[in-house]
Amino acid sequence: MTDSGIEITAELVHGLLEDQHPDLAGLPVREVAGGWGNQMWRLGDELAVRMPRMEGAPDLLRKECRWLPVLAPRLPLPVPTPVRIGEPSARFPKPWSVMTWVHGEPLDHTSISRGDHAADTLAGFLRALHVEAPAEAPASTDRGAHPKECTGGFEEFLRAIAPGGLSADARAVRAVWDDAVAAPEWEGPQVWLHGDLHPANVVVADGTLSGVIDFDAMFAGDPAWDLAAAWVLLPAGAGSRFFEVYASADEATIRRARGLAAMKSLFLILMGQSGDRGLPGGKPAWGPAGRAALDRVLQGVLT
Repeated sequence: MTDSGIEITAELVHGLLEDQHPDLAGLPVREVAGGWGNQMWRLGDELAVRMPRMEGAPDLLRKECRWLPVLAPRLPLPVPTPVRIGEPSARFPKPWSVMTWVHGEPLDHTSISRGDHAADTLAGFLRALHVEAPAEAPASTDRGAHPKECTGGFEEFLRAIAPGGLSADARAVRAVWDDAVAAPEWEGPQVWLHGDLHPANVVVADGTLSGVIDFDAMFAGDPAWDLAAAWVLLPAGAGSRFFEVYASADEATIRRARGLAAMKSLFLILMGQSGDRGLPGGKPAWGPAGRAALDRVLQGVLT
């Protein structure tokens, strides 16, 4: 159900296509599991219908449709790009979109076996993405600040998990966070960021990263928010290679990124616990991913 109380079904998606994009209505429609703000439906083999179901999701969808066509041509990995826009109607009172489908298995349901290749791929992708953003680029309302401005969220996640839910020492996690808080602020230009790189937002094929999805959090800001992915996404031992290939992260940025990776790992663990308890929005597969990421964070700055 959406926040408007409308159940999103295959019949609804097909009807919307018949009304607004009849040339696509003959393609088979099948639901894709997962997603929070949007519900996804495969449309044939190469497309997907993205249906907002939560408050705020329509604005994020329009942001994706505005900026992904600008970013996608220079990115070295496949990303979803808008093919059609669906307008609000009597059938469904929100905008919706038809996007290209990015082939691969989400990382929260598989693993990376080619660590060096994945490190090179992720670094190349972020080097291409992290260019200075225009003045009209979107800003973030809930992320993007220096870690010192996010201490409340970190403390909330740590309290919710520790002591029983953490295999790692909570004091060691706090030390990583305190180091990030003490790191100098980003003084460079505001660069384009994905903003939400975690295992459900990248896909894997042949043991390595094959695409990046879900750009609805994209904004301009401090690259540390994306560089946290070195710990959150890559297997142990690949972080050093990642930063060598990325080549433009100074010590302060790496310290901030490591702290943010610790906070993101705690969030993944917390969502995994919610999934294990059957709570709404919980993601059972995220717990193991978060614990593995946190172990990598605690192993060292560049492991």
